[in-house]
Amino acid sequence: MLSSARNGQVLVIGSANEDHVLTVDALPVPGATVLAGSSTLTAGGKGANQAVAAARGGADTAFVAALGADDRGARLRAALEGAGVDTRLVGRRPGAPTGLAVVTVAASGENAIVVAAGANAELDADAVEAALADATPAHLVVVQCEIPVPAVCRALEVAGRRGAFAILNLAPFVALPERALRAVGLLVVNESEARAALGERPGAAGRAVDDLAPALAARFGCAVVVTLGARGARCRTREGRDVTVPAHPVPDAVDTTGAGDAFVGFLAAALARGADLADAARTASVAAALSVQRPGAQASFPALAEVDAVLATNPAPHR
Repeated sequence: MLSSARNGQVLVIGSANEDHVLTVDALPVPGATVLAGSSTLTAGGKGANQAVAAARGGADTAFVAALGADDRGARLRAALEGAGVDTRLVGRRPGAPTGLAVVTVAASGENAIVVAAGANAELDADAVEAALADATPAHLVVVQCEIPVPAVCRALEVAGRRGAFAILNLAPFVALPERALRAVGLLVVNESEARAALGERPGAAGRAVDDLAPALAARFGCAVVVTLGARGARCRTREGRDVTVPAHPVPDAVDTTGAGDAFVGFLAAALARGADLADAARTASVAAALSVQRPGAQASFPALAEVDAVLATNPAPHR
């Protein structure tokens, strides 16, 4: 059960993995063997990453997840608590190992990731409903798709029923029922996820980038943010206003792992503090840009003071 929420509490429902990160000169092609320069274990998982980012972004943040009763699970819980995340809704599944991701990072900063879901696959709809039993309109409920689809759908359904504001990061992309998507208050996707949600086939001629957010908003009746990496982000507010948010310059990308999660977590935290969508997206863009200049996922996420300092010295307008 949730404790009494302060105004604007962020509740993240999602996955938690331990990341085994291997650094290489270039990502291996099929059939190739490459030697890693280093090997490290770090805390990860889209849900856990977004919870940590929201906490770093200044939000009162709780996390709903499933961990195994193993050393990996103990390390992940400690990392979450060390970042200021409330873990009382993080359950243990003794019959399953904690989730594991193998992350290969090239010298260019690009990565390739393989995930073994483990206990994440046992986060079921009933557990999610129980966790949301005390949700109120003061909650922002953040969900991604590294957990079972029934759990994602139940989270959106219950959040809507209880008046909470639901943020769905449709990543990795899965085809959710239309009724679930219509319960979303804010949809956050990258370009490929946006096109998949609109039914566009990979490689086929599709909509212009600037048309993606309006098309998604019209289809699902929610606000939308489409992230475009170095090209910034395109937003459509619930009032029908289009906003372009420029990307913050990145001089040297070290590791892109978790950049999208940094964006989502800081976005949710800024909205919880009362920012409008355009300002929240700009804050999130800076956080993501800072994160790719450091190795790792959660370890790379900046503190809110770092983001605010960049925003103060770079008052680039959005439109």
